[in-house]
Amino acid sequence: MTKKDLIELVAKKGNLTNKAARESVTVFLNGIRDSLKRGEKVVITGFGTFSVRKRASRPGRNPKTGEKITIAARKAPGFTPGKTLKKAVR
Repeated sequence: MTKKDLIELVAKKGNLTNKAARESVTVFLNGIRDSLKRGEKVVITGFGTFSVRKRASRPGRNPKTGEKITIAARKAPGFTPGKTLKKAVR
């Protein structure tokens, strides 16, 4: 499912115009993004939890030259599915 498909589904199920559905989906996704930027967790009961995960620096190598390098530490978004979502997918 793409973002466009999601917008069409929200428009159809919510009796909204495509424009209103697009705005709703965009606001929802931007809200999650902005919360993660601030380092907050986003918990959607029955669906899952979005969080920021810290990745430590680690050794690696340049695949082109074979030279050893250090990959810098960074933050990455993560998602943990909730019990209801796991059960629905099974």
